[in-house]
Amino acid sequence: MTTTYRLERAWLALPGQAPRVHDDVVVRVERGRFTEVRPAGGPEDALAAGAVRLAGLTLPGLADTHSHLFHRALRGRVQRGGGSFWTWRDDMYGLAARLDPASYRVLARAVLTEMLAAGFTGVGEFHYVHHRPDGTPYDAADGGPHAMALAVVDAAAEVGMRVTLLDTCYLAAGFGRPTEGVQKRFDDGSAAAWLRRHADLRTVLADRLDEDGGVRLGAALHSVRAVPPTALAELAAAGVGGGAEPLHVHLSEQVAENDQCRAATGLTPTGLLARHGMLGPMTSLVHATHLTPADVGTIGSAGAHVAFCPTTERDLGDGIGPARALVDAGARLTLGSDSHAVVDPFEEMRAVEMHERLAAQRRGHFTAAELLASATVDGHASLGVHDAGRIAAGARADLVTLDTATPRTAGTGADEHTAVFAATAADVVHVVADGRVVHRASDAPAVGALLAGAIEAVRA
Repeated sequence: MTTTYRLERAWLALPGQAPRVHDDVVVRVERGRFTEVRPAGGPEDALAAGAVRLAGLTLPGLADTHSHLFHRALRGRVQRGGGSFWTWRDDMYGLAARLDPASYRVLARAVLTEMLAAGFTGVGEFHYVHHRPDGTPYDAADGGPHAMALAVVDAAAEVGMRVTLLDTCYLAAGFGRPTEGVQKRFDDGSAAAWLRRHADLRTVLADRLDEDGGVRLGAALHSVRAVPPTALAELAAAGVGGGAEPLHVHLSEQVAENDQCRAATGLTPTGLLARHGMLGPMTSLVHATHLTPADVGTIGSAGAHVAFCPTTERDLGDGIGPARALVDAGARLTLGSDSHAVVDPFEEMRAVEMHERLAAQRRGHFTAAELLASATVDGHASLGVHDAGRIAAGARADLVTLDTATPRTAGTGADEHTAVFAATAADVVHVVADGRVVHRASDAPAVGALLAGAIEAVRA
């Protein structure tokens, strides 16, 4: 199927130019990819005259590089009163204990729909709820040992979201502490068992993992506190973190993690990963909040990605990570919504700059173009999708259109600064993912009802 769109304004890079906003752009889409991107040619341009018009400002599809879909059911409930990251974690574990494949698929479908409506066209799902609540695998009658992973993958296919499933290794409750309670759901028992299950999951997903498919499989280490050093060595020896497959790791989110890691190994979490050769261009370090200058240099030298999740990091009181210092050192910034306390890529983008302003007490750390690159092309690349995040011939056909006449966006210039410093997810009026229309403004009321029903089911 071929569709042609005429974009009133679009943020893109024409050949030989840096990305900027262009007026009156024609794009042709065939089999889910852009085959032609050019300025409209005036009244004699027959292709432009017959195109579907998208008024407003159109961006490439945005990438959510760090997501825990089930956390969405915590929104508005765990923000009450005081507490810390660790007390929040107890609430999260309580929710995790109630999930099953059927309810998780319904919840995932609702949250992914909310994410599409916000402009995300690809997501990295950091998936660790693998087994039954007692830690035993699901049997064939309940969908088999990968039932929870397939719940996510199937939900994404239903709504049209590209997903990189980050299959997570989680083997310990902390340094020298075995998993306990609901953590048994996350635990494969050993690095060898995780490697076997991961390989089997790849086999199960084989027919969906082609280049033009909507599914990627990556690996994740929950954190250095959840994967003992001996297991890290075993995983590294098996090639985890050393190739083209994405590897994502929660890193230095809390000062306590750093202190415990130093006490157990004599190294920071960054140093421990570096010792095992697990830092490289396809590594994404999630949060990376509490780093030493040496850590920053190590991460930058490796050319690793850093996945900042500003709305979750402030919700949990984690702190403000050194985003500018990491990028200046050579790291590549991406953005995630993590706990889904907020699902809004525009808020994540501007929060990076605003948090830097608070920490440094001055303005102007990131340009709007830099932040858009983090949320688009760099974000998708960190998920193993190297042909998304740009409006260009040959790229995946993702388009996110903003209304530039809302109370938030009116009078802001309708350019990249509108997207980063004015717009919110509520301003998204049309979304195309891999050539398929996945959201229109008229769909918005149904999203809330879908979420309400799904969340009620898992909290009942």
